[in-house]
Amino acid sequence: MRNQIRTVKVPLFFSAFFLSLLILSSLTICFADDYIVGPGDVLKVDVYDHEDLKKTVRVSNNGSIVIPFIGQVQVGGKTLPEVTKDLTRLLADGYIIKPQVTIFIEEYRSKKAIVLGQVAKPGIIELRRATTFLEIISQAGGMKQDAGDTATIKRITDDNQEIIIVNIKSIMEGGDLSQNVLIQDGDTIYISKGGMCYVTGEVSDPDAYPCDTDTTVLKLIARAGGFSGKASKSSVRIVRIVDGEKVILQDVDHNTSVLANDIIVVPESFF
Repeated sequence: MRNQIRTVKVPLFFSAFFLSLLILSSLTICFADDYIVGPGDVLKVDVYDHEDLKKTVRVSNNGSIVIPFIGQVQVGGKTLPEVTKDLTRLLADGYIIKPQVTIFIEEYRSKKAIVLGQVAKPGIIELRRATTFLEIISQAGGMKQDAGDTATIKRITDDNQEIIIVNIKSIMEGGDLSQNVLIQDGDTIYISKGGMCYVTGEVSDPDAYPCDTDTTVLKLIARAGGFSGKASKSSVRIVRIVDGEKVILQDVDHNTSVLANDIIVVPESFF
């Protein structure tokens, strides 16, 4: 039975997660082109060589802005490239020859997403700018020790529900930034609980650790701080429940894959 009060060391996997999070968050990834403009957004509009058309405007509740010469322009529900194209076309229609229009988001309206499951601070998070999956997990305090390898994003679009599966492991270990999706207003992000395995015996930190189908005995022992000086490295056992019955696998290879709820036993060497 575990003590109620104890010190828990974060496994190497989760240290790597936070390190990767810092690295990936520092990369410049252009998500602005995918952002959907809406009421409350503040747009900075610049037309090259036309200072009088340099404006900072807030999108009205009906999704429009007012631009000199052309008046009210509907921008709500469109991406920045679409808005830029519309303004370029309207200005070119009898006002300016070959206008060069640039638009930036000066201030994002207050959007919200919900993060649930295996994060430190589940709840509602405001999206004050374009926010990626990794960024919102960071804002939720990071993943808990027993978080799984996948996340589910529930998104409502035009009265339809879309389910997006994010492979966290693919981001962390494979650097697959296509999985680092842009979070949208109203999204619900759920971080699932991963399988747990137990390492006991002659290791530095016997405890329960997350495991999946790609986890080997050696990886688990590494997460447990490695073998102690008294460990019998060649006599590692796996205690596994199969069809409700306890099965003991003797002298397993260190590259053997584990299953959720396996118990890895590292015995003491007597020689």
